[in-house]
Amino acid sequence: MTFSPLQKKMIGQGAAVMLVGMFAGIGLLMSLLGGIELIPGYIIEFEIFGDPASWVRTHIGGMMNGMLIMLVATFMGGIGINGAAANRMFWMLVGTGWANTIFYWAAFFAPNRALSFADNRLGESNLAAILGLAPALLFAVISIIAIFIVMKQAFLSAKG
Repeated sequence: MTFSPLQKKMIGQGAAVMLVGMFAGIGLLMSLLGGIELIPGYIIEFEIFGDPASWVRTHIGGMMNGMLIMLVATFMGGIGINGAAANRMFWMLVGTGWANTIFYWAAFFAPNRALSFADNRLGESNLAAILGLAPALLFAVISIIAIFIVMKQAFLSAKG
């Protein structure tokens, strides 16, 4: 199977998003342990920002976003998403991956978890909430459109 340069760029971007999610796994480990074990049996104790549940979301969310980008990159040519449509799919899904990455990390620094622009029952809003939520909301809509395009094109290409 050969990939176009655009598909290769998508795979690279997806891997980069996934790598950030994997680094969040280290944060999860440190959050759960209350430090890090560099030598077996000896934990260097310290507190890391964020609670374990937030680290889980950041870890798993980043990895899933990266996999989505890489997965679509591998089959989009096979279902007829080429040319300008492939370029649109690139920015739609790569943008989604990075917007969600920003959202997950901003949520650590937003008392309201970056779930609203204003204060909510979880806490107060701040600049991190706004910077995290704005691109995530925009790309939430864009990602729904992208997946609809994939679905539609897959069904159309199956008809022959």
